[in-house]
Amino acid sequence: ADFLFVGETPGSGADRTGVPFTGDERGEALQHVLGLLGLNNSLPSDPEPELDNAFVTYLARCRDPERSPTDEEIRTCELYLNAEVRMINPEILVPVGQRALTEIATEYTTTPAAEFDVSEDHATTIRGRGFEIVPMRDPLALSDAEREAFLDHFSSLMDRDYRQTKGRRSR
Repeated sequence: ADFLFVGETPGSGADRTGVPFTGDERGEALQHVLGLLGLNNSLPSDPEPELDNAFVTYLARCRDPERSPTDEEIRTCELYLNAEVRMINPEILVPVGQRALTEIATEYTTTPAAEFDVSEDHATTIRGRGFEIVPMRDPLALSDAEREAFLDHFSSLMDRDYRQTKGRRSR
């Protein structure tokens, strides 16, 4: 997949279905956006979406219904996320929400993570180390204008040659 969407932690729906970003309003909101981009070939409410050229995952793999994941829990799961990033080898990382942006920026940019704000950086492109990063606000918190801005920016990105030269040799 060229596009990797990373959220903070599974919600109640994903916890129930076992599939990231499914089974609840937040998941349906993201799946709807993916559908508008041509990356989801199923209904937003489908518990097993048919994604095309996209992969969705989380920073943390488990969910405590009472709180957000701790820094230690995020660090514990970091190995799994890094393995997914290496295995999938995406061109574009899409951190969904502030916590995901902070963690992705820490790992994949040279800019201090504290300099990024998901509200200000939403629907922009950040040059990362080996990846382009396109932050997205929480899909449930998006206004219509913010959703359109993300769709416009991401569509224009998909229309150009976003593929980088990481790990490729010219012949």
